[in-house]
Amino acid sequence: MESRVSIRGMAAADWPAVREIWEQGIRSGQATFETEPPAWDEFDASRHPGELRLVAEVDGTVAGWAAVSPVSQRGCYAGVGDHSVYVAEHLRGQGIGKALMRALLANAETGGLWTIQTSIFPENAASIALHERVGFRVVGRRERIAELDGVWRDTLFLELRLP
Repeated sequence: MESRVSIRGMAAADWPAVREIWEQGIRSGQATFETEPPAWDEFDASRHPGELRLVAEVDGTVAGWAAVSPVSQRGCYAGVGDHSVYVAEHLRGQGIGKALMRALLANAETGGLWTIQTSIFPENAASIALHERVGFRVVGRRERIAELDGVWRDTLFLELRLP
């Protein structure tokens, strides 16, 4: 499958497909504390522009997406980003997430970022494995960091230092 995946920059016209894939992750209960995706304008304003927002296409259809958000407005953290990566549920486990992550990390490195981080529910073994395969390491566990549907959840905090 990975050979059929093409990666390109995300455009506003991709938003309906990106939103649907995000909603699939929300419904899984294992992807995010969010209970619904934001509107495009909010998403657009909160993510790095350009090559730090990507979509994966398979046969001309958006199959996944990845994007990086700044972690802080403070200048000393300008090179640190927090990322998300989502793949359409019927296409998971076929290398799309890995292709997105490789492209995103290459763009992050050339785009001046020195650290990419993320938080993942400990139960999301597939996402943890994906991140470890591309070089992330678990640096800690955040216990009872937030509630989802009235249940306190932990997250694992992962990071990757770029060269």
